[in-house]
Amino acid sequence: MKHLLPFILLITVLPACQSQNSSAKTNLNPDEFEKGIALPNIQILDVRTAGEYRNGHLKNALQADWRDKAQFKDRTQHLDKNKPIYIYCLSGGRSSAAAEWLRSQGYKDVLELEGGLASWNGAGKALENAGQSPQLSAAAYQDLINSAPVVLVDFGASWCPPCKKMEPVLDQLQKENAGKFKLVKVDGGNDFDMMKAQKVEALPVFIIYKNGKEVWRKQGITAKEEFQKFL
Repeated sequence: MKHLLPFILLITVLPACQSQNSSAKTNLNPDEFEKGIALPNIQILDVRTAGEYRNGHLKNALQADWRDKAQFKDRTQHLDKNKPIYIYCLSGGRSSAAAEWLRSQGYKDVLELEGGLASWNGAGKALENAGQSPQLSAAAYQDLINSAPVVLVDFGASWCPPCKKMEPVLDQLQKENAGKFKLVKVDGGNDFDMMKAQKVEALPVFIIYKNGKEVWRKQGITAKEEFQKFL
C-alpha cells in the first residue's frame, strides 16, 4: 500500500493541474491586452483585411486575413509557435475563430482582444495609422530598375509575416555582396498599381533585373544562396 500511495497522489493531483491550465484566461480586456503587447518576445496578429489594417492598427501588428484561408495559412506558418500571439479583429468574431484554429495547429499561447478594436477604441486607446502614401508610378519604377546594373526588387510589407522573416536574409545578403547590386523595396501595402503591373499576387516577391531586364523572380521564403546564384 505504501508503494501505491505516491501513484494515487499523482493521479489525484494531475486532473486538478490540467483543469487549472485549461481555465487560463485567453480573452483579455483592452487594459490587459495593452499590458500584454508591451512585453518582450510576443507576436501581434491583426486578422482583418489589408484595407482595414491600413485604416488603423496596433503598433507592430502583423496582418493575415482570416477570411482568405489560403493567405492566412501561408502567413501564419511563419509565426513562432512557442511565443505568445496577441490576436484581434474589429469586434472579436474573426479573431475568436482564428484563435481556435491556431490553437488546433499547435500554437501554444493565443490571447484574444475581447470585443476587438471596437472595445479598444471605446477604452480610448490609440491606433497606428499608416495612411495612404502616393503610389509608386510606372516611370519611377522604371527609373529604379535602371538605376544600377543589377537591381533586386523586394515587393513586401512591414505587416507581412514572411516578409519580416526575410529581413535578416536580405541584410546578410547586402553585407556579403556590398556594391554588387542595389536593393529596391516596393511597399506591397500601398503600391497596388505596381503590384498589378508586375503581376505580384502574394508577398513577398523578389525580382532581379540586369541592365533593366528581368532575369529571375521568386515568391515566398527564399534562401540567401538562391539569390546569390542570380546576382
